[in-house]
This record gives sequence, structure tokens and C-alpha cells, in this order.
Amino acid sequence: MSALLKQIFAFLISSFVIFLLLFVFIFYFPNTKINNKVQSIYVPTDTTYSELLALISPYVRSEFSFRIAAKAKQFRTARPGHFLLEVGMGNQLLINTLRSKNTPVNVIFNNQQTVEHLAGRIAEQLEVDSLSLIQEFYSKSFLELVELNQQELLSFFIPNSYEMYWNVSAKEFCDRMVDEHIRFWNTNRELKRKLKKLSRAEVVNLAAIVNEESKNPDERPLVAGVYLNRLRKGMKLQADPTVVYAMKRKANNFDLNVRRVLYKDLKINSPYNTYKYRGLPPGPITMPDVNAIDAILDAEKHNYLYFVADPSNPGDHLFASTYAKHLKNRDVYVRWLNKKGIMH
Repeated sequence: MSALLKQIFAFLISSFVIFLLLFVFIFYFPNTKINNKVQSIYVPTDTTYSELLALISPYVRSEFSFRIAAKAKQFRTARPGHFLLEVGMGNQLLINTLRSKNTPVNVIFNNQQTVEHLAGRIAEQLEVDSLSLIQEFYSKSFLELVELNQQELLSFFIPNSYEMYWNVSAKEFCDRMVDEHIRFWNTNRELKRKLKKLSRAEVVNLAAIVNEESKNPDERPLVAGVYLNRLRKGMKLQADPTVVYAMKRKANNFDLNVRRVLYKDLKINSPYNTYKYRGLPPGPITMPDVNAIDAILDAEKHNYLYFVADPSNPGDHLFASTYAKHLKNRDVYVRWLNKKGIMH
């Protein structure tokens, strides 16, 4: 082999090795720069490629090598969603992730007091804004689909943790909630509901009151039984949490802290005030948790018609089947409130 051929061969080998090293460096050499094992990246809808580069820039070592790899892989369009960057990712895996691995997020909501609060809570966890959610919730098509009015609508949403894509639309979110609502109201719950002669909305409405009256899961079926007894007898529910809710609505302040319901508060003119109006309120006073809903469906059968907080056992209540006994229990509670200086 002539010296010239040897030089050409050596040049080709060197070029190939250099090319191979560059190829490995550009596509497979670790290019993420993150402190944790995993870094979440949220890419909004309609994000441009330049905006995507700005989003990932703090988390890549070499934006230059990423640009070369992206051009070689014809990656020029940002995909919306939630993506997970991992330690040690090369540009090949990084681009594949941003192109096709939209990772679901967990959306959690519970105990919201209004549909507007619910929309705000969801918007904190998803791309969709609260206004778009509220418009979809209150749309004629959705209300007709779920067969509820605006005041009842909060009863439709079941508090839980839901896995879904971060960039779902308001319509897609509502469609998912319809599926979850159907799944929740299974054959067993439907049978219990029908035996109680209550609609789904009425079950949740009453559960919301029980939810606020008692935070003790074991006691809730007992409390539920009291309210069911009063409904059957045509008695007013006379539930303090409904008065508190009416006060919050009147003040337009749902952060209002009411430690004690006074006699004057019982006279507030609101359809939510169950001291003034018979039956259930127009809608739920909060989003009850699943335990409270099941407490209605599994309510204890007894003769109690009254209950009041038990000062000797915080979180529990004293129950009575007669008004005379209730007054004695109530006097104990009032004396305790006065002793503690809780006046409002």
C-alpha cells in the first residue's frame, strides 16, 4: 500500500472516529443539569420552539448540542404537556421525551365550598384556567347532561385524586368527571340511595352537612341518622353549619371564621338556613368527602332527633331522642362555651 493510500485510510479512520465521538456526544452524552432525580417541565399549549428552548435551558448543560440534535431529528415543534427530565438524559432521550412522553399529573380536590372554589383549585393543578372551567361547568349543555341546576352542581363532583394530562381542556375535564361520577355511583351505592328515597344530589347535599357537623368518621353514620329521622318527620334540620354557610354567603367571605352560632344568626334570611326553612338547602354547603357520602348511605337506624357537641370528648356529640334531654345536653355545652369565652 502506497504512503498516499495509507494517509487517506488513516484520515478516513480518524474522521470516522471523530464523527462517531461527535455523534455519541450530541445524542447520547448526558446533557441534563438537574438537582433532583426528576425535574418536571410544563409546556403550555401553543408554545413555540424558541419558548421551549427557554423553558428547558436551565436544565440542559449544552443548549448548542441540543439544537444540533433537534435539527437532526427534525424536532422543531413544541408539544404541550407535562414532561419529566431525568438525571443523565442524553439529547436523544430528551427529545423523544419532549416529543411523545406527556406524563399525567394527579389532580386532587376536596372540601371546596363553591363551584368557583373548585374551579380555582383545579386551575392550580392544570393548564386550564378557572374561568374556562366555570364557563364549561355552567354551560347549558353540561347542566342538561348532569341534570342539575347551578346551585346543585357542586354535588356532581366526587372528591378524590385523579390522574390526567396537565393540558386537558375544560371540556375534557368535564367528560372525565362524568365518567368518574358514573363509576362512583355503582350498583351498591345506587341500591342504598334508592332505599333512602333520595336523589344523588340530595345524598351529597345532606352529606355536606354531616361532613361539617362531625369530623369523626365513626360518628358520622349516627349523625346522618339524626338528619334522616328529622327529614322523615318533616322537622327542620336546624343544622348550625348551614347557618355558618349562609353567613359566609351574605358576607361574600368564605374564609369567615365563625366559632359560635348565636341566636341572632339563626334568623338570617337565606334558603341555606335550615333553622328558617324546612328540608335540604338548595345545594351542598361544601364538597363532602366520600366517607360523609357513605355515612348517609349507611346511616345508623335509631330514634335520636337531636345532638350537640360533647365538651368532655372533643369531636364527639351528645345525642338525644327527646327535646327535654337535648336541652340538658345543650346546657352543658353552652356552659362550656361561656367558660372558654367563646362568644362568636
